Amino acid sequence: MRKIIGYVALGACMMAVSARAAEEGKSIDFSHDIVPILKERCAECHLGDKKKGGFSMNSREALMEGSENGEVLTLGKGAESYLIEVMLTDDVDIQMPPKGDRVPKEEIEKLKQWIDQKVPWEPGFVFGKAGWEPPLKPRVVALPEPIGGREHPIDRLLDHYLASHELEPTGVIDDATFLRRLHLDVVGMLPSPEALAEFLADDATDKREREIDRVLARDVDYAEHWLTFWNDLLRNDYVGTGYIDGGRKQITNWLYRSLVDNRPYDQFVAELIAPTPDSEGFIKGIQWRGAVNASQTREIQFAQNLGQVFLGINMKCASCHDSFIDRWKLQDAYNLAAVFATEPVEIHRCDKATGEMAKAAWIFPELGDVDPAAAQPERLKQLAKLMAHPENGRFTRTLVNRIWHRMMGRGIVHPVDAMHTAPWSEDLLDWLAVDFAEQGYDLRKLIRRIVTSQAYQAPMAPTPDTAAAEAYVYRGPIARRLTAEQFIDAIWNLTGTAPGAPVADVLRMKIEPDLVAGMEVAGQWIWWNREEVPNAGATITLRKVVDLPNAPKRAYAAVTADNEYTLFVNGKKLQEGTNWEAAQIVNLGGILKAGANEILLVAKNGGSGPNLAAAFFDARLVMDTAGNEIRVATDPTWEWTARQPNGKGEFGGKPVTDWQPTKVLQGPWPGKVNPQVKAGLVRAENGGGNMVRASLVKSDLLMRSLGRPNREQVVTVRPEQLSTLQAIDLANGNILAGLLKRGAANVIAREAGKPTETVIGDLFVKALSRQPTAEEISVLSELAGSDLNSQGVEDLLWAVLMLPEFQLVR
Repeated sequence: MRKIIGYVALGACMMAVSARAAEEGKSIDFSHDIVPILKERCAECHLGDKKKGGFSMNSREALMEGSENGEVLTLGKGAESYLIEVMLTDDVDIQMPPKGDRVPKEEIEKLKQWIDQKVPWEPGFVFGKAGWEPPLKPRVVALPEPIGGREHPIDRLLDHYLASHELEPTGVIDDATFLRRLHLDVVGMLPSPEALAEFLADDATDKREREIDRVLARDVDYAEHWLTFWNDLLRNDYVGTGYIDGGRKQITNWLYRSLVDNRPYDQFVAELIAPTPDSEGFIKGIQWRGAVNASQTREIQFAQNLGQVFLGINMKCASCHDSFIDRWKLQDAYNLAAVFATEPVEIHRCDKATGEMAKAAWIFPELGDVDPAAAQPERLKQLAKLMAHPENGRFTRTLVNRIWHRMMGRGIVHPVDAMHTAPWSEDLLDWLAVDFAEQGYDLRKLIRRIVTSQAYQAPMAPTPDTAAAEAYVYRGPIARRLTAEQFIDAIWNLTGTAPGAPVADVLRMKIEPDLVAGMEVAGQWIWWNREEVPNAGATITLRKVVDLPNAPKRAYAAVTADNEYTLFVNGKKLQEGTNWEAAQIVNLGGILKAGANEILLVAKNGGSGPNLAAAFFDARLVMDTAGNEIRVATDPTWEWTARQPNGKGEFGGKPVTDWQPTKVLQGPWPGKVNPQVKAGLVRAENGGGNMVRASLVKSDLLMRSLGRPNREQVVTVRPEQLSTLQAIDLANGNILAGLLKRGAANVIAREAGKPTETVIGDLFVKALSRQPTAEEISVLSELAGSDLNSQGVEDLLWAVLMLPEFQLVR
């Protein structure tokens, strides 16, 4: 059944994606591919103030006015467009340009592709003088009189905006929808059934505000959700280019602590620009291996990243030449880069040295400047103050616009990195920016300001045509897809199944030390009993046979090895790992049985020569409802052999007769890994209450296909459209299938004895914050079957996860 549904869903997705791919063709860069052609070939007659023949190409809007009936352009059909015809024709009466050289074929091909892709245009860009220039200083906005008794500042501003467009507010959503939206937006997780029931039963008129305050006060949950947003924005990750050779440095510890403590944004940014050792990884960027072009040096990365992240300015164009799309010059980018430099920086134009040296300077001298003669640390301190200067309104506008986009589905300025574009409501943008500063640059207060408005609590508006940014009219919040991390976290919420080992779990334990008070690590680090140091690639199999009086009620273990391991229990391959510094938690429920149980841990050493190696296992088996435990952990009673089992945990049918005793080793492992072990065992002991958030886990192929970037570049907005790879992974991907297979076992154990209809109801409440309809129960009962077998529950989980209602924040 699932395969049939999967093929249908995949087919629909593939058709949509294939159609879009065929329509778009090779991606065209408007700024670099199209602007130079239009300036060179069309400027004399149709750009700026010139409108020969009544036709202007000065803006996209003007260009389309001359193409309303296909007179000049036929969107999506470059080869059939009149613009291409007149460039190709030999008829001197109509050929364009009318005089001078003909347009080269390669340029015509780019124009065809541009039209095929429906004329993508940099929002707000015009040839000639722009009609709107973003102000630098903050602008105080007087709130208009409320309409219809709606007193919230955001509602007062938006109600007048809607009235000016002859539109009406659309009311507010029901309590269940509000709760799900709020929890996903603020802490990134689905509300628990208990929280939902309590909220729905509350009749107080202020219950939404009280719930908002409760959710915002969940420091760790808030931090672990917003870590994703800031990791993307500050290009911080756990693995990737530069981390091995020292050319890149994490800021995870600093960032995590900053979010938990709700560090004011002006101080937050100051510590990134004039950094501490914990926060310096951002401004240092990536030291790329080998030769790179001039626009990829660390100094230029500094200018590009600061401009994009904190000011919504595109310095990438200006890092190569004077920008085609706004007022920033090559000199501006290099002067900003020189603030960070410790050596003289020569300006390069299009990767060619000019012989001119950059001079450290701030891009808004109206606010002050940097002393180019000062030492680099002092220059950075000066720059940090200028960035968060009270008169730098672009600093606050950029941030509130990013948060509005995150919470409401579209920025007040769109796209969020194009802050030179006119906002659809300048008053709303400026009011939020000034209010944010007046509230002490408090990010949680900004989020609270948004979510307490009836505008945030309104029903979802239709998704707009993102290609028509200049024509956008606000009608309400827009549905957003779950991020990769939210999707994985939701699977944990529903099934108790996690994707991998956390990389920052120790941070949580430092913040919440009571979680591990009294927790003991029983496992010891063991390897063979020989005296010599193992060679690189040396692989052994470690074994323990455990006799149990009955199957455990619950069982879980922490496991790792320096450098790699594969775990088998009773002939079943359960888990693999390659990161010895982060012990993984494995669920042993339903695998251990009464009588003899065989645990095999295949451990492999890494490196390029002889080096230390060790393996670790620590299990807690809860044997009865009273909580009595049996602990099974690596110690000298384990045995080892050089033989290795196959994928079914078998040794080729021949008994192993050379089992030998193991040896406990002294080394760096306990201090590095034991805190991770404690953290994982605490999570497992609490039944997942202290879950591994996907934001703390290294990205895997499923998260990559769902939009999690590799973070070698700043990412401010993830892809909003379904891709072919996502469709495949969601329909038949191995990683998701594995999560659901393990999750189904957890659900069966958790829901044992309940009828299928009840299990479906429980799942719907957890996933969708509502009860299923009678029709949904009927269809899903047939899919799942009446006996709650593994395949049926897998199909049930998959069917719910594929619902648009589940995959969207609505």
